[in-house]
Amino acid sequence: MERLVVPAFFGLLLLLGIALHRDYGISWDELTDRQNGQINLKYVGQLVAPDLARRAASYNDIPALKGHTDNDHGVLFEMLSSGVGLLLPHGDSVAHYHARHLLIFLFFWVGCLAIYGLAKLRFQSWQWGLLAAVCLVLSPRFFAEAFFNGKDIVFMALFTLAMYTLVRFLHRPTAGRMLLHALATAAAIDVRMPGLLLVGYTLLLLLMGSYQSSPTLPVRRWLLFGLVYLVATAAFVVVGWPYLWEAPINHFLAAYQGLSSYAATARVRNLYFGHWFVHSTPWHYVPVWIVITTPVPYLIAAVTGLIVSLRRLGMARLPVFERQFDLLVLLWLPGALSYIIARHILLYNAWRLVYFVYPALLLLAVQGAYQLTVAARRRHRLRYAARGLLAAGSVGLLSTLLTMIQMHPQEQVYFSFLPPRITERLFDRDYWGLSYYQGLQWLLAHDASPALTVSTPATPPLFGNALLFSPVERARVHYLPQPTEAQYFITNYRHHPQPYPDSVGREIYTVCADGLKILSIFERLPNKPR
Repeated sequence: MERLVVPAFFGLLLLLGIALHRDYGISWDELTDRQNGQINLKYVGQLVAPDLARRAASYNDIPALKGHTDNDHGVLFEMLSSGVGLLLPHGDSVAHYHARHLLIFLFFWVGCLAIYGLAKLRFQSWQWGLLAAVCLVLSPRFFAEAFFNGKDIVFMALFTLAMYTLVRFLHRPTAGRMLLHALATAAAIDVRMPGLLLVGYTLLLLLMGSYQSSPTLPVRRWLLFGLVYLVATAAFVVVGWPYLWEAPINHFLAAYQGLSSYAATARVRNLYFGHWFVHSTPWHYVPVWIVITTPVPYLIAAVTGLIVSLRRLGMARLPVFERQFDLLVLLWLPGALSYIIARHILLYNAWRLVYFVYPALLLLAVQGAYQLTVAARRRHRLRYAARGLLAAGSVGLLSTLLTMIQMHPQEQVYFSFLPPRITERLFDRDYWGLSYYQGLQWLLAHDASPALTVSTPATPPLFGNALLFSPVERARVHYLPQPTEAQYFITNYRHHPQPYPDSVGREIYTVCADGLKILSIFERLPNKPR
């Protein structure tokens, strides 16, 4: 059964991604991210094949890496995306961004495989592994962002993959598995600096392994594994990050310090419980965002799993591998969140910067569901409560699926239980700007004028999403900075959650997702004859 069901699930998931990847707009950061990839790819080309690089059509339009504002950002995925872009017709922005979105989904797909592998190893059951993968797919925000978030979703997938390679190594320690884990660790670091957490987790587990060493695997062997891991990881990190090539140590330290300096200088505005927070967020910012954007059944199961995991760590006869796995998951979710809260690390755009902890939450949820299943089979009065929770969880999975279908392609604004009228007033909505794509589609289809004058409080999503239209359609949209001079005013309510006054114009179109208003188009001039 496993050989039939598991390949069928992941095969259908891949086909679903291929079918849906053209449905999503271009997010706020994608134009900048694409440029970062092109800049680094140009730098590599200048060193490896300068003559071939100069023949590229866009060579002279791409800035140099040295002195670039974002030259210290990890660009492993962006370089790969830009490399794929070289295979496409020059200037075809539609093809490029569709290919980019499909590539992001492929990384998400790998992340689903990784969490399947983790749960399967832990519970020695492909069914429980598949449940973990299903829960990741049926996480509305994550599924939507799997098509356009080339930073946080890609990092989450690679972080999960690295956790899987670590668990495989712990399950059967070999030099080959350690080198594979070093490669996965480096890939995660080359996307986002918090991948360094993987180094700490690995060294801690190696230390535990050396403490529990046996004649077949003595202490010196564990120490050798640690040395090989550190050297290999450092080498792989440098290879995948061109910014480090010129001065690996100095540039890496500069990139690390850049995280703190960004937090000190960035004027990031977060709408949280109806108040604007700049430079910092309250300690409860991430926990609250996790609660209000994660399906409720997952939260209930995860709390159950957390209690079970904490109790199991105190059991004297717990198998070594299970103890290591449970400890790793606890370090992954509660440990990482505690560190972020204690350090007052700057966060913005909900909790996307800590998406990498979400697979750990799902593993705890699977642990909780597993324990409830065990309890439901025992002859005990609590078995009825366990059966009720399992039934409610199954209904919750189905409800989440139906909600995702209804919200498509705006699942990125999913809220688990808050009414829309409260959400609109208290929390950020479509901070990615994806809804501009749907708004432009409607506007171009309903006004045949050769020139449409448009104003907006947010130009990046307007200009970005216009790239998903043909050059002829794109040329029809003319941006005017003054709203009073434009015929149409488009807004996604970012930085302005309140309703707009009548002076802005007549609201002629809205985009809503599960009752939540995320975009409006206002017309300032009288209706034209159609």
